[in-house]
Amino acid sequence: MKKLKYLFMAFAIVCGAMTTSCNNDEKPTFPETEGTDDPTDGYDMTGFARGADVSWLTEMEASGRKFYDSKGRERECMELLRELGMNAIRLRVWVDPEEGWCSKEDVIIKAWRAHNLGYRLMIDFHYSDTWADPGNQTKPAAWQNYSFDELKNAVSEHTKDVLSALKDKGIDVEWVQVGNETRTGMLWNDGKASNGNTANFAELVKSGYNAVKEIYPDAQVIIHIDEGNNPNRYNWIFDGLKENGAKWDIIGMSLYPEPDGDNEAKKDWKKMNDDCIANMQALISKYNTKVMMCEIGIPWNYEEAEAFYTDFITKAKAVEGCMGVFAWEPQCYAGWEGYQKGMFNDEGYPTNSLNAFKR
Repeated sequence: MKKLKYLFMAFAIVCGAMTTSCNNDEKPTFPETEGTDDPTDGYDMTGFARGADVSWLTEMEASGRKFYDSKGRERECMELLRELGMNAIRLRVWVDPEEGWCSKEDVIIKAWRAHNLGYRLMIDFHYSDTWADPGNQTKPAAWQNYSFDELKNAVSEHTKDVLSALKDKGIDVEWVQVGNETRTGMLWNDGKASNGNTANFAELVKSGYNAVKEIYPDAQVIIHIDEGNNPNRYNWIFDGLKENGAKWDIIGMSLYPEPDGDNEAKKDWKKMNDDCIANMQALISKYNTKVMMCEIGIPWNYEEAEAFYTDFITKAKAVEGCMGVFAWEPQCYAGWEGYQKGMFNDEGYPTNSLNAFKR
């Protein structure tokens, strides 16, 4: 019941924010036609991806968070981000999250909104009920006792289930991540590459890759790991995946400088940017692959934040084979969930950092 309560709250928000209508049961409907022949409203949504992961958005709205333009006018967040230069949206998927956020149903709501605004879409499968990252790749509760063959099948079926639901609504998906920040593998311990299970990890990746292509043949599949400035971890994991027959179309990266933190390696954002760009170029050459910055962020109130984003995006655009840059949860403000690397100030107004995405 708790999950349904939160999802109904999200549905109600969507009904107020978009042209989507709701019936008396508070269930969303998805009309066959849009209210305009040009959902982009004249904005150029092509070319280099200038993206935003806004996976927290419905939860933020349900909690009462509002968003404002530079003149203080309350705005729908995705529409505002489009005006500020974004042309793509990234959304994470959890299998069976406790409160319903980032579930299949919640993702459909956000994807529908993005679709109606002409955005291009990236879907980020975590293959977990909660956060998946280098230190956490926990199997969904329902998959805990599966054999490895059952686990591969579960990856395939979950991927196809979510993507089919999106396709049934007429929503196009341009990119799909099979796993999130998987430098140590995914679905531990079966697919824990750092425990010597790289072959298993590769098999799980193949299951996800093939499932994506079955539903969206033209979608580009991304394998995503963290610390884009650290070539050693990229070479290690992608050498292992290649040796074991895994398939991908794009190598995805994360990059999070901490200029005021304690980690010396993350203080110098200029060096991190240059090292990441060099890593991109090397990976493109070595693996004959494309690259994407899937997550990037820096403390919102850092005095050189705009310079950081501008420098990185300018250099990334010059790399032949770099497909785009996605800011991670740029709409976050006032310490939402402890995250301080958004691009809005504490009152919910966009900061100058977003200028980088207009270039």
